[in-house]
Amino acid sequence: MKLQRYILFACLLSAVPAMAQSGDLGLSEDIGSPRIRGSLTVNEAQVYTLRGGGYNIWYNRDEFFFAHQWLRGDFILTADMAFTDTSGHPHRKMGWMVRAGKDASAQHVSAVLHGDGLNGMQWRMLRGAYMRDPEDEIRFPKKKVQTVQLERKGRIFIMRLAPPGEPLQEVGRKEMQGMPDSVMAGIFACSHEEDRAVTVRAWNVRVVREGSGGEKVNSRLEYVDISNGRRQLVHQAAARFEAPNYMPDGKQLLFNQGGYLFTIPEKGGEPGRFNTGSAVRNNNDHGISFDGKWLAISSHREGLPGFGSTIYTVPITGGEPRMISDKTPNYWHGWSPDGKYVLSIGQRGGPVYNVYRISVADGSETDLTRNNSGHVDGAEYSRDGKWIYFNWNVTGTMQIWRMRPDGTQKEQVSFDEYNNWFPHMSPDGKWICIISFPPDINPDEHPADKRVMLRLMPASGGAARVLVHLYGGQGTINVPSWSPDSRKVAFVSYTY
Repeated sequence: MKLQRYILFACLLSAVPAMAQSGDLGLSEDIGSPRIRGSLTVNEAQVYTLRGGGYNIWYNRDEFFFAHQWLRGDFILTADMAFTDTSGHPHRKMGWMVRAGKDASAQHVSAVLHGDGLNGMQWRMLRGAYMRDPEDEIRFPKKKVQTVQLERKGRIFIMRLAPPGEPLQEVGRKEMQGMPDSVMAGIFACSHEEDRAVTVRAWNVRVVREGSGGEKVNSRLEYVDISNGRRQLVHQAAARFEAPNYMPDGKQLLFNQGGYLFTIPEKGGEPGRFNTGSAVRNNNDHGISFDGKWLAISSHREGLPGFGSTIYTVPITGGEPRMISDKTPNYWHGWSPDGKYVLSIGQRGGPVYNVYRISVADGSETDLTRNNSGHVDGAEYSRDGKWIYFNWNVTGTMQIWRMRPDGTQKEQVSFDEYNNWFPHMSPDGKWICIISFPPDINPDEHPADKRVMLRLMPASGGAARVLVHLYGGQGTINVPSWSPDSRKVAFVSYTY
């Protein structure tokens, strides 16, 4: 639920190329003339395989294989990585590198994983200078690091690491005076042996340029397999689009862009306009009934409170919309399993939002939260109809709650330092997918352009595990986005 996300940013992206054969890293080459030449392959699942040689990345010169692109300004580099080799030099290396140029002695900073489990940040402050590191051995006892992130903020570089399913932890930070604005940024492989190569894999590779709403945005429609955490890019465009739903057949996705709705095959292709008739100012609150026959949309009307967001229904095949209630603002968030009600996040003459149950038949409404403090959002029925899940910040941070369908028996479900929004129950009833914002944001808000996480919570209760680290927030998973078979979650990430 948010204001004016029907605006189309019709602009071209110059900083980040479209993901093609080689994905986010479109260039590859050897640095420093290693004796064994390196190679790169990228398969249909967008998994990078790098094979690299090289004596080392150390002292005052380097030898390694590099898959990269040229970047300017601030950015975030994130990927999951692993060695495919179980043998070799203990200090064979892989990771992210930001480098001033192709010279073997160039200034650079790297987030490095070693073959023996040592992890750390390493750097060369000046061209030709000897390498340095913090001289701390950073290891994750009993857990192998999988996700590696390197962020640039001006002259500051930040390294973060995470084992599978866990939040990223900062393990290194360094100010790099003299690092040029235009740099080589990418993934490297170094065998640490002149006569031997090392092979490494990287997946969920994402290069993000940080920005704000006034700059040129690039949106990426993706889905993630919850069994292995693998992300797959479906569609990207130099415009802001948001909030995917899976269509009932599980083969297509629905999203909003520029006030309209579009469908696209899960395998990719060109989006096609979904017919919502006279409703052409749709926002990012839309979703499909449990029986797969109806689509609820939220579309704006001129000159009304809250930009006039109003809930309508249209047949799943498209058609002229039917207004459910003329009260505004109403932002759709959930269907009842029997299709008789929709849930709205609404405002009624004051600053506070509440969860309203609205009759599809006659538009009559019931205030379920009767909220006098804090902010509520993201209301959604469980598939068995016994609970309504929602997010509420009455405790000081935004957390997940649930209540009975009549608004009684409110219970807090999540308990941590993050600001957790938009609980989406899997169709099989086993999982709740949430988006987790950092602790330092305003708990009343779910802003765009943040480092956020998609996390899975067992529906029966328990700790959440990280499913995806991404750059997004507003528009990422505002509405139910599970595949019908409960195996995948669709979402939108962003870059500038």
